[in-house]
Amino acid sequence: MRIYSLRVFVSLAVACITVHAEESRAADPQSRRAFVFRDVDYFHRWSKNDQHEFTPEKQEDLNKWSDMITINMYPDVGDGERLAATANAVLENYKSHQAKVLKTRSVPRTADRPAEHLIAVVFARPSFIEVAFARLKLVDGNGCSIVYSHRIYGEQIGDQMSARLSANGQEIEKTLMEWSSMPSPTLLRQELL
Repeated sequence: MRIYSLRVFVSLAVACITVHAEESRAADPQSRRAFVFRDVDYFHRWSKNDQHEFTPEKQEDLNKWSDMITINMYPDVGDGERLAATANAVLENYKSHQAKVLKTRSVPRTADRPAEHLIAVVFARPSFIEVAFARLKLVDGNGCSIVYSHRIYGEQIGDQMSARLSANGQEIEKTLMEWSSMPSPTLLRQELL
């Protein structure tokens, strides 16, 4: 009987420690951080199918965020030719949603690196303006886009966004295209869905 009681006591103690550790992890935003981009911590906010959205701390409201990273997987894209076709499809999709194209660029493949593509666009809406930089590349043998977006809310804020792009646009593009510590889309899918 004592061994059984001791076993129950140990099981309850382990369960309490586990619950406390999980509560501590939930209370500590650092433990939930998904990645860092441009010296900012990003946290997972939403996933569906092959799309995952992340925003910085205190930008939990997906109806009113300023900065977002969206990672899209294209599991049917496994080579450079299909990736280029996907980049063209993404560009056409942006255009069909009234995006103004700021820049497109392709980085040719090399012996040790597949081709990549960049699309930079601006969406002007009545209550906000949004800039999006999309990098399309092969990750883990599958097509993937990593999209950094920034929004400014208000009316007639085109000059404000233009000033931001003039001051930061090249640095954002460079950082996005050189970013090598992004989370693996395959692992994201396994962990978040």
